This record gives sequence, structure tokens and C-alpha cells, in this order.
Amino acid sequence: MHTMKRFWLLFSQSVTVLLAAWFIVATLQPGWLKGIDNAKTVALTQARIEGLADAMPGGSFRLAAQKAAPAVVSINVQQKARSKARRADPWFRFFEEPEDEQSGAGMGSGVIVSPDGYILTNHHVIEGAEGIEVTLNDGRSAMAKVIGTDSDTDLALLKIDLPKLPTIVLGQMESLQVGDAVLAIGNPFGVGQTVTSGIVSALGRKQLGINTFENFIQTDAAINPGNSGGALVDANGLLMGINTAIYSRSGGNLGIGFAVPVSTATQVMAALIKDGKVTRGWIGVEPRPLSAEIAESFGIAKDKATGLLPQGVLIHGVLQNSPAAKAGIQPGDLILKVAGEVVSDVPEMLTRVAALKPGETASLSVQRNGKLMEIRVTPGTRPVRP
Repeated sequence: MHTMKRFWLLFSQSVTVLLAAWFIVATLQPGWLKGIDNAKTVALTQARIEGLADAMPGGSFRLAAQKAAPAVVSINVQQKARSKARRADPWFRFFEEPEDEQSGAGMGSGVIVSPDGYILTNHHVIEGAEGIEVTLNDGRSAMAKVIGTDSDTDLALLKIDLPKLPTIVLGQMESLQVGDAVLAIGNPFGVGQTVTSGIVSALGRKQLGINTFENFIQTDAAINPGNSGGALVDANGLLMGINTAIYSRSGGNLGIGFAVPVSTATQVMAALIKDGKVTRGWIGVEPRPLSAEIAESFGIAKDKATGLLPQGVLIHGVLQNSPAAKAGIQPGDLILKVAGEVVSDVPEMLTRVAALKPGETASLSVQRNGKLMEIRVTPGTRPVRP
């Protein structure tokens, strides 16, 4: 009995000393305890990483590919004879499988964006088509109907009638940044569905002479003939663009490809579903970027405070009887704003004017002979480019 009392007393004293020591350390040196907790956290984190590494190889994009690839289709086109002027351009080559001269066959890619069977692809893939066959990654195929096309952005919308269609998830352009990893999915050279990886090399590429309205995503993901209309997705498998063009002197991939951003594609798709066409505003002017030489010839002075030319777009010519002519716009006018939105270059001005609703009067901020003025113009409908 006496031995048990001594043991209990010793135990109680030991616990008391340990609690007192813990209290002193926690009060005077809390970092020591955090160090212990951090060590445990590091050990647990490392264990989790090792567990994930067993399930997913380092640097793998397999989940993104598995998520997006089922919704990317191959497009086989029977087409009429058509001009090859754009494809022969030594500066830019479009992603097309070279045509068979006898059969007029062409190949490309597309992306299923709706369970209803809507498919986004490029206008140039189906241009002049007499028949369009769509083949899914699961082996099913169907003939497609053309809902509408928009040559100004090189986009087209098709529709197929098949059950249980896989669809891609649309991404948000605001989340895409230069340096982000992307995958290009399509059917290059007709060999079958192929996934290549790269990064976003640049955003907002324009004035390339490919489309009327340009705002391209540039990527170094390998893209080759037959990838036209395929998907450019991010590391989460979300659709970020429709592959459209490559910079190449040989027709093969050189590491510079361009995709129409998903934001543009969805706007065009909505218009095509609603009206079968895209309606844009038009005022009938010939705009030019403002350079020092042009500014001098039109008498446009530099700002006295900054010594810089004003930011805007020069009107070089005005089409007779056009909305601009009727509103009083003249050659030599400098357009500073369209409907309150600043314009700094020609593509931006075209985009702003295109966004105007035909028949609804809008305001243009103009500088003429050094004076600022507001001109009201009623835009017409932009003619469709053949």
C-alpha cells in the first residue's frame, strides 16, 4: 500500500512538472511548438504527395485530356472546288488536310459544345461543303447540318443528331494567362485524335491578316493540318479556344499557332443559333492607323504637353452614301471613341463599330482640325464577307 502511494505521488509530480514546462514554453517560446507542428504538417503533406504521385505521374495532363477529348470530333468534308489562295499563302497556312483533287475531300476537327449536338469548327473547314460527316472519338458517326457560318471570325456551327453526346466544358478567358499550360486536341493529317501540349505564348494577337476580327490566343502546342476547328483546352480540360491558323513556311508546325478565344466563339455561336448569321454594325469608312507621316499630311498636331500624337484611328476614306457620309464624317477625321469606348487601333475600332446595333444611333468622338466634336451616326448592317 505504501509503495502504491509513493508511485502515485511520483506520477502526479511528473505530470505537474511537464504541464508547467509546456506552459512556460507556450508562453515564452511558442515558435518551438509551431516548429513541431510544422514538422508534422510537412510529413503529412509529403505522404499525401507521394500517394498522389503513385496515382498520377508527374507533369501529366491525363485528366484534362480525358475530360476534353471525347467531345472533340473529326470532320470529313465532300466539297466543291474552291479557291486555294489562302492555303497557298507562304506566310500563313490554315489547318487543313490537303485535298484530294479528284474527290474534293477535306478533313478537319470540331468540338461538341452542347448535348443537343451543336459543334463548333472553322468556316474554312466546311467552306463549299456538299456533305459533312462527323466522327466521334467513340467510333460513332453522323451527317451534320450547317446551322450557320461567320467568315469574319472563321467560325462555323454544325449540328448532329445522336444520343448521349459528350460535351466539352467552356472556360473563362479571364482566367487564361501567358505561360499557362494548354493542350491542342484534333485530328492532324487524318491519323486520328491526337493531343499535344504547350503553353499560352501570347494573348490578344491581331493585325495578322487572317480574319477581319482578330483577338487570337497564340500557343506553341504542336498543331498541324487537320487540327482546324479542334479544341485548345487548359490544364483542367476547359475549352479556351478553337484552333484556327498556324505560322508556317512549310505547312507544318513551327511552334506558333493561333486559336479563336472561347469568348468570341460563344458570342458567334449564340448569334448563329438565334438567327443563322452574325449581324454587325457598319458605318462605311476606310480606317488607318495614325503614324507620324500620315498625321503630318493631314495636319494632325502632337500634344503640346506630352509631345505625343493623339490616340485614335484616322479616317482615310468615306464610302459614298454610307452611314458615315450621311452623318458628316470626313477623310482626315480622327476617331477617338465609339459609343463612349476608347479606340487605339484599327482592329479595336472595327470591333467597337461591329458591336453597334444597326439602326440604333450611336455617338462618335472625333477630332477634326484640332477640335473635338461629337458626331451621331446610325450604323447599317455590315456586309457579309464571301
